[in-house]
Amino acid sequence: MKIIPVASDSMGVRSMATFIETESTRIFIDPGVALGPRRYGLPPHPAELRKMEEIWLSIEDLAEKTDIFVITHYHYDHHSPERAEMLEGKTVFIKDPVNRINHSQKRRAKTFLSLLKDRSEIAIADGQRIEMGNTLLEFSPPVPHGTDSKLGYVVMVYVEEKESFIFTSDVEGASLDEQIRWISERDAETIFVDGPMTYMLGYRYSVKSLEKSIENLVGIMGNRLRNLVLDHHLTRDINWREKIAGIFKAGEDLGVNVLSAAEFAGEKELLLEAMRKELYEKSGLER
Repeated sequence: MKIIPVASDSMGVRSMATFIETESTRIFIDPGVALGPRRYGLPPHPAELRKMEEIWLSIEDLAEKTDIFVITHYHYDHHSPERAEMLEGKTVFIKDPVNRINHSQKRRAKTFLSLLKDRSEIAIADGQRIEMGNTLLEFSPPVPHGTDSKLGYVVMVYVEEKESFIFTSDVEGASLDEQIRWISERDAETIFVDGPMTYMLGYRYSVKSLEKSIENLVGIMGNRLRNLVLDHHLTRDINWREKIAGIFKAGEDLGVNVLSAAEFAGEKELLLEAMRKELYEKSGLER
């Protein structure tokens, strides 16, 4: 199984776009990219805009080779209505657009589906289990986006063919029992987790949630887990490693690689959003 992080916050944009190739099929999860509209009171720096356009080229190239697309929820860093043509002629598994969904995502889902009408084969992902050749594709029931359901729900993804992989989508550290239970039950070898939202610690993300996230993520180590990839909300924090030091320590003790998506891809980390203030200062651009 080839697991390719195509875009992530540690690679310069808001995204969790991930391409998976097995002997039986090619799956693209959440082929979307966005930038934080404001950070430190600043709009995206030109370096972020350039990186986003560069990544879109990679996404479009891989989209042509994709058999199955997965849309875990309807935030714009996970799907793009403006590029719906990429999905034409493909099978698209989507988060249920009607049930267990908040108003904002329901509205976005309706728009997105209108663009895919008569262009793609649409299937509801929530709770489904599908076999394609020797590849198993399984979706979780909808779980809260983050620490509660205010931002709606997401579906997590499990892929197995000789090796096993989990993509959590936006669980913000998996601090809730219903999130971590589904992950733990599948006991995958590689897990991509949307890490805790430490850049908003004490504001929109509590210390209690961070502590629970660390406890839960340490708890899934052992057994088959070899690679724990933490990214997305977490790597919007320039000091993300310090905030989750306990996970790194447990990884060292238990032989689990704890790393960002950029590191997993063999690339240098590029935390452009977290560096936005510094980028403006170095470039001398007007704010």
